[in-house]
Amino acid sequence: MSRILAFIYGVVCYLISMITILYSIGFVGNLIVPKTLDSDFDGSLINGILIDILLLGLFAIQHSLMARQSFKKWWTKIIPHPIERSTYVLMASLALLLLFWQWHSLGGIIWNIQSPIASNIIYGIFALGWLIVFLSTFMINHFDLFGLRQVYLYLRSQEYEYLGFRTPGFYKYVRHPIMLGFVIVFWAAPTMTFSHLIFALGTTIYMLVGIKLEEVDMISIYGDLYQEYRQQVSMLIPIPRIKLTQEKVQE
Repeated sequence: MSRILAFIYGVVCYLISMITILYSIGFVGNLIVPKTLDSDFDGSLINGILIDILLLGLFAIQHSLMARQSFKKWWTKIIPHPIERSTYVLMASLALLLLFWQWHSLGGIIWNIQSPIASNIIYGIFALGWLIVFLSTFMINHFDLFGLRQVYLYLRSQEYEYLGFRTPGFYKYVRHPIMLGFVIVFWAAPTMTFSHLIFALGTTIYMLVGIKLEEVDMISIYGDLYQEYRQQVSMLIPIPRIKLTQEKVQE
């Protein structure tokens, strides 16, 4: 029964995360959903800024803290290991849903592209960013990333095996293609408001810090293998480092 309950819990967490991601597409892109980054201005400017920064900080702390290896070692003494990832995904989704619910729009325009052609191109780049995010998750095992593989193996009474270090698809060109996709998504806006700017700046800063913390964990786990990967593949911008090095050697 515990295995069945764990599996149901993992599926529910996964579905909540997918709903949250779908809502975030509309939230960031000002599309369809009832409340977006740029919904009507709803209160004091100063209070709005403070609340938005607090919401971003809360998500950043939750998302980064629970991902650390030291936290996982402590956390899995409290909750069963098979549902650790599902719980992390659930907490991240709840933090995002809280942000969507309590976000304060600030008004103001940084830039506003009037050309329909240019606007559509930017929306195309926005869609490309989301495509990069989703494809990147499947390249490294989407279901493991969101905790479904763990609860499924537990349901089947199979021991969980770590996937190991791999560099499929986009990971051959950038170390963090998921983060690259999100950077594109957050900045590809035909109309950039103060609200959108704060969101884009806050999330970008968090991602850069989060990448550094994640790579510390990766080095502690994979050692020289990951160090070599860092030297050969750029972090976010696909620069062919190996080719550059070879060209210098030939010169």
